[in-house]
Amino acid sequence: MIRIESCGRTDVGLRRVNNEDAFVSSPELGLLALADGMGGAPSGEVASGIFADTIRELFSAGPRPAEGAAGDLVRRSFLLANQRIRELAARAPEHKDMGCTGEMVVFTDEGFAVGHVGDSRIYLFRGGRLRQVTKDHSFVQEQVDQGVLTPGQARVHAFRHVILRAVGIQDALAVDLQSGSAYPGDLFLLCSDGLSDMVEDSHIEKSLAADRSLEEKADRLVRSACDAGGHDNVTVVLGLVLRSE
Repeated sequence: MIRIESCGRTDVGLRRVNNEDAFVSSPELGLLALADGMGGAPSGEVASGIFADTIRELFSAGPRPAEGAAGDLVRRSFLLANQRIRELAARAPEHKDMGCTGEMVVFTDEGFAVGHVGDSRIYLFRGGRLRQVTKDHSFVQEQVDQGVLTPGQARVHAFRHVILRAVGIQDALAVDLQSGSAYPGDLFLLCSDGLSDMVEDSHIEKSLAADRSLEEKADRLVRSACDAGGHDNVTVVLGLVLRSE
């Protein structure tokens, strides 16, 4: 069984009055999750809270999923959160059109399973190199894929915050699922776009490579986003793979 150390940090940033992000950092469950709310105060934070609570609830209900069952449980977690957000929005007009991004990593006996919806991100820092695991479900990412925009142009594009997929927006939800092997020393980063919009990947890589505690690394990443302008809420979840038992 893979053991992890994890921590999470969130900050309202310098331009927002409320924090619509939510996260789960649960080393005992081998579970990391993050959501970035949308729909305006207080609806965005309600949606992201439902996502985080649903994920925590399902994974607390039994033992860690076996390798083959992890992806299915990740998908079911997203679909249940989607259903709950939709049901509340239908009952309460003030929450109409609320939704959130969703990121999740769950560790199994020998590896990990990832679920992803939206433009928050999951990175893997392994062997001194940073790799983006997820692909943004966004208008600008679609334009990059089609060769219309360069990644540099996408970072500053006026429509960079237009996302094409979110939890809670439609009855049907497509969830990106991935799985892989995990090794001691692997460091997973889940972050809202409050970090990735403000801080270059090269700086994130240097921050994760530094000889500091997990908590210090998370704090410094959040501080870097705020120092760069803090235009949005910024949330960081780190999970370090220790060893298999």
